[in-house]
Amino acid sequence: MRIFENLLLLSMLKQHLQQKLLQKLSPQQIQFIKLLQVPTVALDTRIKEELEDNPALEDSSLITLDEPKGEYDDLQDGEDFNNDTSEDNTLDEFNVDDYLQDDSTNDYSTSYNNGDDEEDKKEAPIAIETTFFESLQQQLDLIPLSDQDFVVGRQIIGSLDDDGYLRRPITSMIDDLAFSQNVMVEEEDVLEILKLIQSFDPAGIAARDLQECLSLQLRRKDINNPLIKKAIEIVEFHLDEFTRKHYDKLEKAVGLNSEELKEVVAEILRLNPKPGDSNQVTTKQMQIIPDFHISNNDGVLVLTLNARNAPELRVSRSYMDMFEHYDKAAQKDKKMKEAVQFVKQKLDSAKWFIDAIKQRQQTLLKTMNAIMRYQYDYFLTGDERKLRPMILKDIADKIGMDISTVSRVANSKYVQTEFGTFLLKSFFSEAIQTESGEEVSNKEVKKILEDCIGKEDKRKPLADERLTEILKEHGYNIARRTVAKYREQMNIPVARLRKEL
Repeated sequence: MRIFENLLLLSMLKQHLQQKLLQKLSPQQIQFIKLLQVPTVALDTRIKEELEDNPALEDSSLITLDEPKGEYDDLQDGEDFNNDTSEDNTLDEFNVDDYLQDDSTNDYSTSYNNGDDEEDKKEAPIAIETTFFESLQQQLDLIPLSDQDFVVGRQIIGSLDDDGYLRRPITSMIDDLAFSQNVMVEEEDVLEILKLIQSFDPAGIAARDLQECLSLQLRRKDINNPLIKKAIEIVEFHLDEFTRKHYDKLEKAVGLNSEELKEVVAEILRLNPKPGDSNQVTTKQMQIIPDFHISNNDGVLVLTLNARNAPELRVSRSYMDMFEHYDKAAQKDKKMKEAVQFVKQKLDSAKWFIDAIKQRQQTLLKTMNAIMRYQYDYFLTGDERKLRPMILKDIADKIGMDISTVSRVANSKYVQTEFGTFLLKSFFSEAIQTESGEEVSNKEVKKILEDCIGKEDKRKPLADERLTEILKEHGYNIARRTVAKYREQMNIPVARLRKEL
């Protein structure tokens, strides 16, 4: 018995109290973080999804509110952007008055006017064009073919990539036709129809590789022309030397002097390596909607937020009426309580979403305003040499927010200036110290490299070693490998590949 008591006492002595400090994000904070990283072009879709999912949320864009707000000056310094809006979900403790508010003074509605014309809020019209695949199908429809050949042709067109190449093996297409279309064909039958489709416009379509694509385009030209003949010879037998710009080897291989080879190379360079792109509708995919606008008003920069970032949302009046009906009900049975609990969850979700949208607007403006102030000289002139070294921590310290918040804003948002539209991330750069001890942005170094390469003699391009020497002459003591890194970041090839005849 004493042994049992000792063991029990020992186990009790081992018990201890431990405190841990854990960081846990509330659902509202998670929602805000997700909304913050959504660019303007995708915000409309995100809001539509929320409107469809939550009937307690309404778009009140047709209602004009009394006090529109727009510019950053309306924000107060030190404003808390991380308030916890969570509420007690206990049904007995909710306040009906929190949801029964007049439409004209609804705390959960938002309105935003950044000074843009009303036309800017409308969807940009997209021209209706014939797509690449539709164009090929129309050409196929004009050819008198048997039913089997027509099915084969349609299968080939459907197998093309967006750039116009046929990368699917012939044997795989034969299997597709057998299993999906119940059409049995031989490889020769497919190759015959493929040759027919390769005669369609644009030239070079349905090629299986770059060499065949360029050859198809050249053979559409006057093949009796000596220039075209030499171009075909280079593409079909010496393409590797051509792509590597080994012009001395090409001169010996095809028997041309430098001037003649220059004309042949120019003819090849006029060809389209991606014929499918020339007729592909890509307008919508390439469209960039800026999140911010910076204008120069007589030397004073004015920052505005795109009006699409400020949707006019409010809590549904009909859902609030349900609360009012519940509040006046004499008897509250179990089913009614369950219904009201569901309504309250939807109302809370709508209120949180609206708060997150408003918080997103404020955070975007606060971050962009700090960037604009930091790079004020650049936004006044557009001269990249006036970009100051700036990292995420610099902006995070100025606005009193976390670095991750600034990163989410910078990585997916665009600003429209008088000098073009730019990704915010492009304004961040590392600092480089000159021989005089001054810190400058690596953007300035990249600009000098770009200017040097742009002015170089293309017959004798500047190697990385020479570019390093030029930078040292300007006072930038940078290693050759750093020059190579900057050159690659600017998508500039090595000297040998920049060589021209």
